[in-house]
Amino acid sequence: MVRIPPLAARHNALRCIACIKGRPLALLNRAVSQWPPVPVQVRQKQPVSQEHVPASGSVAAAPEGELRGPLEQQPAAARVVTDFCTGYLSFPAASEQKDFKPGNTVTVHGFLGKRRDKSAKLTFCDLKSPKGFDVQIVSAVDAKNAGGPASILHKEFRNIPAYSPVAATGILQLRPGADANLAGPESQFELRLTQIQSLNDFPKDIIVSQDAVWPLSARHLQMRFDPMLRDRLHLRSKVNSTARQCLESLGFNEYETPILFKSTPEGAREFLVPTRRPGLAYALPQSPQQYKQILMASGASNYFQFARCFRDEDSRADRQPEFTQLDMEMSFATGLDVMKTVEDVIQAIFRMLQSRALPRELDGIQYTDPARIAERYGNSALHDEGSALWPFPDSNFVRIKYQRAMSDFGIDKPDLRIAGHIQRIDHLVTNDFTSMITNLETPIVEAAQFKLKGTLAENQAFIRGFMDRISNSTINIDPACTPGVFIFDETKPLDGLAAFGHEGAGGMAMMETEYWPALEHGDLLIVHARKDVPFQGEGSTDLGRLRKAIYDAAVQEGFLDRDISQKFCWITDFPLFTPDDTPGEGQGGAAGLKATHHPFTAPLTLKDAELLRSDPLKATADHYDLVLNGVEIGGGSRRIHLADMQKYVFTHILQMPESGISRFNHLLEALRAGCPPHAGFALGWDRFIAMLCDVESVRDVIAFPKNQKGEDLMVKSPSYLTKPQMETYHIAPNRWDFKDKKEV
Repeated sequence: MVRIPPLAARHNALRCIACIKGRPLALLNRAVSQWPPVPVQVRQKQPVSQEHVPASGSVAAAPEGELRGPLEQQPAAARVVTDFCTGYLSFPAASEQKDFKPGNTVTVHGFLGKRRDKSAKLTFCDLKSPKGFDVQIVSAVDAKNAGGPASILHKEFRNIPAYSPVAATGILQLRPGADANLAGPESQFELRLTQIQSLNDFPKDIIVSQDAVWPLSARHLQMRFDPMLRDRLHLRSKVNSTARQCLESLGFNEYETPILFKSTPEGAREFLVPTRRPGLAYALPQSPQQYKQILMASGASNYFQFARCFRDEDSRADRQPEFTQLDMEMSFATGLDVMKTVEDVIQAIFRMLQSRALPRELDGIQYTDPARIAERYGNSALHDEGSALWPFPDSNFVRIKYQRAMSDFGIDKPDLRIAGHIQRIDHLVTNDFTSMITNLETPIVEAAQFKLKGTLAENQAFIRGFMDRISNSTINIDPACTPGVFIFDETKPLDGLAAFGHEGAGGMAMMETEYWPALEHGDLLIVHARKDVPFQGEGSTDLGRLRKAIYDAAVQEGFLDRDISQKFCWITDFPLFTPDDTPGEGQGGAAGLKATHHPFTAPLTLKDAELLRSDPLKATADHYDLVLNGVEIGGGSRRIHLADMQKYVFTHILQMPESGISRFNHLLEALRAGCPPHAGFALGWDRFIAMLCDVESVRDVIAFPKNQKGEDLMVKSPSYLTKPQMETYHIAPNRWDFKDKKEV
């Protein structure tokens, strides 16, 4: 059925059209054309017969003065609506790439750059398309056409502020000296302007300069005017797509798990979401760990998703309160199966990077888009093999057991770009020397060396400056130990190692192994002591942290070459449990220990399972971390898939209270229903993308990141609750003075 509005309503509707007072719509529109406007047939308003107007007045006449009369006579508020209707509501569609041929008339969308006025009648301006290419717009007017449509267009074009979004139509012509092999076909052309429409004038109060630094509160301007940031976000999208395609080709299905979860004692602090029901709250998930295990019990064999996760922890350069991880789980699988799948995904990503998004570092600037390199340095820079950032990783990722990683590298996420290993030198040092660097009884004494590129004097100045400015809060050295710093100097007695004694200095000079090259003139030697106790889940030693910090500083200051290779490694065989004397935190147990990673991790072998009854701290976990250049980018494990075993861990190992165990009843019930063996992995996506883009902070690869206080300065979150909100969600406001918005 077709409904026809009453005659009075139809006539009143005509009053909303700006051109009905005899002014052609084409001249009111912001789109100004060189071609003469098409005459507009104006329909004159006819008097409305009273017999068509209901006595009740349900159809009212349009208010006088609102949107009636010539544009210049309309109130400012009404003109806002008129401008939107006539200038911004519609605009021509952009032409397809296949239409970019010389002589064709095309329409391009994008943002205007700064105008270059060669004369009063000739203007050039670059238009930056959101599709990633630039087109030069040319507007010219002849003296004989002064006052004509071309002159009006030229004037309108010059009046549009720089950085405004526009729809520009014109005739394509080859640019002088165009290179057909440059980046993209659009860059070969310039656009001889025939029509332009400003879609939203850029305001004059926002000052844009080449060196402008935009705060996080203006994140939209950061992304608009920082092409590197946009390139990183585009790269992230490409990597997301590649990972998804790879997993789908391997038989994985993408499942979404809920964001509104429940509070369970897994380790980290949670974000709680109050409800209108007194005493009830959701918790935002720290990870989809329990849901994906339930999926395995449900018969979903291979699962993945790009999961949003939330942890109420202090923000750092590599940590955000909300973050993304590529989450996956496989049923009827072992840890080795999962590790092989992760390697396949990583290699697929690097194949894509090498073929589609090869980046370069030129003049200290990271480029992730080849078009940006060609734009600034020319096409030859694209073929400079010496500046490739993404060499293909080794097909066989190195696998290192936790205990070996801690002893050889002093850290459970080793940077394999650092040459050599840490070496024990207890047998080469005297008690007198040991007492100079520590007051520990019978400690382990270890050494690390660096072959710096500088002269002996330069190396001395470097390490002296480093030790003077390094903050102990950065490396957290045990106050009972002091690092010994030496420069191997062949011009001094005992090669500058007199503190070692004759035998010790001679032994150090002669020591040479596969992972400890012989000391040479100018080499840096760092000696440190630690307690002689087994590693029980610690992340690093003092010397391990110091070694990594010295390496980073030496690379930054040019004393070591920057290694751009991608050094992946798996760290395996972690302790299943670690000591924990913190009451009331983490998993809420009373046993004085905690799960090293999470309480759902399975023991590695039958022997490790037996150790759960006698000495849980000696049990090894079937857990594996993936490390890239000294950064842990992901971790996973084989899970406990038997409900009785999982409850045994909760009850007898962690000694969780019954109230804590009951919060996992949903998982125990799913495991009890014949859940198959399963294993999984989570790749920290923000951190991984930051590593690929060679940036230090994950904030540089997230569209809208939080600052170090966990605040989104763009939208001003978190925000203060109002008293009505507090009442609705049953939150007691007694600690806050809402008038002054401060704690009392």
